[in-house]
Amino acid sequence: MIARLSGILAETTADHAVLDVNGVGYLIQASSRTLAAIGAVGGNVMLFTEMQVREDAITLFGFGSASERDWFRLLTGVQGVGGRVALAILSVLDPNELTRAIAGGDKAMIARAQGVGPKLAQRIAMELKDKVGGLTLTPGKALNAAPASSAQSDALSALANLGFRPAEAAAAVGAAIDELGDGASLDALVRLALRKASKTAAR
Repeated sequence: MIARLSGILAETTADHAVLDVNGVGYLIQASSRTLAAIGAVGGNVMLFTEMQVREDAITLFGFGSASERDWFRLLTGVQGVGGRVALAILSVLDPNELTRAIAGGDKAMIARAQGVGPKLAQRIAMELKDKVGGLTLTPGKALNAAPASSAQSDALSALANLGFRPAEAAAAVGAAIDELGDGASLDALVRLALRKASKTAAR
């Protein structure tokens, strides 16, 4: 399994890039979001990768962050979602937006992706709702994505310990981060996330 590749960007198109790694060109399918962020041809690039092996093809998919790759794996685990559909979803929603859409059951947001109809969007939202808590909220900028701050991780743990489901905790902490900013203290983050999660639970 190829987990990541580092090399020189040799070519980009609307749906893939070619990465030259020590003289070997790897054709890598990627979301339009990642392709837009990797920079100009000739630059050095590192991509997280996932390889799919089928009887008739071996396809390499590339991602600007580990969280994007995690979401690709979750999405392709849903019946009816292949690699190209998963990339289409990740082209219109970054990992944080997708986490919040799934946590909030926002099927319309998921259906914005090309090739995703209302029924498939509903299936994705239902099947992945209880899995989003296992994904850490991270800054969405591809290729330069940093790990979530310890305050964010601790806030997620705090809400989980108070009995909130992972999906509820992820949505509430994400909303609190949006309001307070990435540099918020743990105390402020937990207080605001708690209010947001309690309002959601009370509906």
